Amino acid sequence: MKPTPAVVLVSGGLDSATVLAMAAQQHAALTALTFEYGQRHAHELTCAEAICHAQGVRDHRVISLDTSLLAGSSLTGGGDVARPDSIDAIGATIPDTYVPARNTVFLSMALAVAERGGAADIYIGANAVDFSGYPDCRPEFIEAFQAMARLATRAGVEGMPLSINAPLIDMSKSDIIRCGTGLGVDYALTSSCYDPDGSGRPCETCESCLLRAEGFAGAGMVDPLVGAHP
Repeated sequence: MKPTPAVVLVSGGLDSATVLAMAAQQHAALTALTFEYGQRHAHELTCAEAICHAQGVRDHRVISLDTSLLAGSSLTGGGDVARPDSIDAIGATIPDTYVPARNTVFLSMALAVAERGGAADIYIGANAVDFSGYPDCRPEFIEAFQAMARLATRAGVEGMPLSINAPLIDMSKSDIIRCGTGLGVDYALTSSCYDPDGSGRPCETCESCLLRAEGFAGAGMVDPLVGAHP
């Protein structure tokens, strides 16, 4: 286990819960960052808190951003969330649920927190296999941000660059679920839905719900959220 702390982006979803558990296996101390940016699926904020509590994270920070900064998406008031006709239609084009530069903003904030706190690693649950086609979830983006971090920070210039870790980037959703289950992740605490109701019940028809359902089916497991709400 590394003695240096790490910063983990925790949205409250399935992927970030898995990454948090993976980071907890590698680092003695974690700082978790969750962002409130006017997302319609704000139920994920409650889930992020529960996930961090379950992993014993003592330093969980919820950062509220100006909601106008990440506007222009159906997730931030820019229209209705799309309902794909099939799982095969997902990822063919960049969907309306894409939030402009979201991961760039989040990672930049994480970079500042990490450098100030002496962390050498940042973790993000980006995935480029079973995903919606977001450009900021691709390996090329992670590699480019890593290069930028070396150039833009004192730590990087002085020969102690921070590492941007995206351990799920090449994993299928079913493999992610198997991995997290092996690490003891309670997926009943997570929320993947882009358009849940007031109680957090998933719609089961948005692209994220379809990807989650396919992941659990592929893993041969039952999603604990299905049928869990009255």
